[in-house]
Amino acid sequence: MGNRIHRGRRHWVTPVAVGSVLGTVGLAAGGATVAGGAERARAGDAQAENVILFVGDGMGYGARDAGRLSLKGLDGALVMDRLPVAGTARTHSVDPETFVTDSAAAGTSLATGVKTFNGAIGVDAQGNRVRTLLERAERAGLSTGVVTTAQVTDATPAAFGSHVQDRAQQSEIARQMIEKAGVDVILGGGEDFWYPAGNTGAYPDAPPEDPTEGSRSDRGNLVDRARELGYEYVTDAAGLQAAEGRKVLGLFANQEMFQQRGETEGAVYDPVVPLRTMARKAIDILSQDKDGFFLLVEEEAIDEMAHRNNAPLMMKGVRQLDRAVRVGTRFANGDDDTLLVVTADHETGGVVVEQPDAADETGTAPSAEDGPFDVAGSDYQFFIDWTTGQHSDGDVPVMATGPGAGQLKGTYQNTHVHDAMREALLGTR
Repeated sequence: MGNRIHRGRRHWVTPVAVGSVLGTVGLAAGGATVAGGAERARAGDAQAENVILFVGDGMGYGARDAGRLSLKGLDGALVMDRLPVAGTARTHSVDPETFVTDSAAAGTSLATGVKTFNGAIGVDAQGNRVRTLLERAERAGLSTGVVTTAQVTDATPAAFGSHVQDRAQQSEIARQMIEKAGVDVILGGGEDFWYPAGNTGAYPDAPPEDPTEGSRSDRGNLVDRARELGYEYVTDAAGLQAAEGRKVLGLFANQEMFQQRGETEGAVYDPVVPLRTMARKAIDILSQDKDGFFLLVEEEAIDEMAHRNNAPLMMKGVRQLDRAVRVGTRFANGDDDTLLVVTADHETGGVVVEQPDAADETGTAPSAEDGPFDVAGSDYQFFIDWTTGQHSDGDVPVMATGPGAGQLKGTYQNTHVHDAMREALLGTR
């Protein structure tokens, strides 16, 4: 890799200018296109100064299409659909018991470029530590961040900033993220794993909506440790907006930033800080680094609501992810040095979009149908057919724009997503 070119701090594209930057969206038989997309989707030897990876946890093609139909209609397109490069990733793990992956193994493949066993975080199939893209970026002098509506120590963000053989070791994951990986911006849920039992943080133990939640760190007070290491700690939207440090830890819930349940069982999706707001703040902070940055942004509710066969909130998760992607594209479209990638770690629920048919609508998982839902801008409706409440081996979409995006055309293993990002950001380093 040649010398990096530093262009100083990037500038946001204002919302008014987004249409002109994206160009006119044309919808033909081939789907959404973006004017100028060929120029932005440069070949694999192109150098990126920044990489932003969006992960819709559990978002297979069915979930994405359901979100598109409900929000944009038959001929509309989500922001992620408008990205000029599209590909497909296969997600299987190398677990001895099943090839159907979990988020830990799939997240590790995206983070490190290796396949591993289910439950593994940042280690290969033999349990050996594998350096992650985030760690390589830190080593190269770039700034880094993870943003999620899950616990910040949950499988996908953990896979980028820690190394354990059991994803349940969330306090150890937190310790490694601040002490070893040195992630600069950490925003999401999971306060329980940062405070020891009996030491309640900003979010009270045993809240009415879930009495099982409560502080449980087995690595001491990790919020205090983060402060010792120079992190500014925030717990709500106002605190995040006011944060001025280059290292920020924001914990906005005991566990996930929502309550994942069935449709009639008290499910709630109303994060204290929306994903798009966290993403915007993370980009604001990280883009101050003239050497560039790597940022992971994950929407967890797609997966968790699909596990509960809760179609309305699964689709809401897709919409919230897309709003965060819009934030990312506004930055990337004003910065030719940013590779932006949208994908999923795996598919959840075996989601199928189908027509309403009273003779076919059952009400019991794993073959339950859910609906009807309106197709935006039309008189049509659709149902969602759940084939499982677990993960499937369904392929997942990959959409990208920016330097190196051309490497993500076609069909490939999820490890290739890592390889393409690493090559674009770091070359052979």
